[in-house]
Amino acid sequence: MPQQKNEIIYVCSKCEAQFLKWAGRCNECGAWGTIEAQNAKCKMQNNKSQIETGDVIDFSKIESKEINRIKTNIEEFDRVLGGGIVPGSLILLGGEPGIGKSTLVLQIVEKCQMPIFYISGEESAEQIKLRMNRLEIQSKMLQFLGETNIEIICATLEKYKPQIVIIDSIQTMYFPELPSEAGSVNQVRVCTVKLLEIAKKNNISIFIVGHVTKEGVVAGPKTLEHLVDTVLYLEGDQFHYFRLLRTAKNRFGSTNEVGVFEMKEKGLIEVENPSKEFLSQRTTKETGSIVTATMEGSRAFLIEVQALVSKTIFGYPQRRASGFDLNRLQLLATVLSRRCKLNLGNQDIYLNVAGGIKVEEPAVDLAVCLSIVSAFKNKSIDSNLVVFGEVGLGGEIRNVGQIDKRIIEAKKLGFKTIMIPQTNFKFAENEMQIIQVKNLNEAIEIAF
Repeated sequence: MPQQKNEIIYVCSKCEAQFLKWAGRCNECGAWGTIEAQNAKCKMQNNKSQIETGDVIDFSKIESKEINRIKTNIEEFDRVLGGGIVPGSLILLGGEPGIGKSTLVLQIVEKCQMPIFYISGEESAEQIKLRMNRLEIQSKMLQFLGETNIEIICATLEKYKPQIVIIDSIQTMYFPELPSEAGSVNQVRVCTVKLLEIAKKNNISIFIVGHVTKEGVVAGPKTLEHLVDTVLYLEGDQFHYFRLLRTAKNRFGSTNEVGVFEMKEKGLIEVENPSKEFLSQRTTKETGSIVTATMEGSRAFLIEVQALVSKTIFGYPQRRASGFDLNRLQLLATVLSRRCKLNLGNQDIYLNVAGGIKVEEPAVDLAVCLSIVSAFKNKSIDSNLVVFGEVGLGGEIRNVGQIDKRIIEAKKLGFKTIMIPQTNFKFAENEMQIIQVKNLNEAIEIAF
């Protein structure tokens, strides 16, 4: 008997979009020839009486056990993970191509002297060996498997049971029973679920490397965050040395930690004192330059904010920012114009956060405003001054969090004067001068 029309739906095998009629191209993902007919009517037998009930566990009877983490001896990496690698965990390492993901996992291989499998669908064993020679990495416990079929990979891991597995990258793996191509949403999800089963069943720690474009739309990290135990993102600019390792999700630790690395010829090197490195090339008595304190996770960093103001020659005034939100810069420029009576309507404003780091928290608003005023008036700011505070639309300086950590970091690098919001609590420090301001006009008057 032919199926009724309403019992048939058409589903895209790549993005799982559903349609009422067949089409050659998917309207959602744009793929050709991926729409197939499926039976929409779910036929299930009533077998409730045959289903066994599950075992209910009382939490009060569960004994807490301490997790024996695997130390990589890379302090910045271990800190981000919460103290080390948890056995049996599935860790996703994402980032833009060329940012240093493969370099980082190879350095982990060198530090962990235990059986490790490196599974790659992008590079051959000879290519991996060349990179290891360039990075001067030697490991007798590392074995290579050049395979993209997830069924073969899982069978191999079941047989050898290594302690750590590196999948580079998940976009190249495929499940042969799915009709979609490798790298599609369905393929990536199914492959990750199978790896998760292997990790939990055999207590194997698995690193999944996934590429993310600037738009963040590649099937991989964004679609797998709910499946894995830990999500790490390696951020930074390819044209700068610094790399930040952030935690977006961590079932075994905090998500407030961040690791700082410096990319060099022999790989990623830990940065013990990030504030000192960020300010290493700062010049004193330069107009438009000021130091502020920003929080990255639970750590305070001192960074230099630079501004350049020039009269607009033609058309509308330009606003450009590097390492800072452009919309936020336009807002602060408007506040300076209206609340501080600065004629910035015919001035181009260029802002730069030195070192290639990206700052998002509003605590750097006051530093941005003072650097713009310094460049506009062509007057330098005291090189021993550190400022931070959020600027409101009325020109008021609002309080910021974790002020004690910011002041301690400034003291470590020898700064003598701190400008903070008046609404923040007073910090008892005899060796440093604390200046409390309530609005932008007061801050500008004190700074200049």
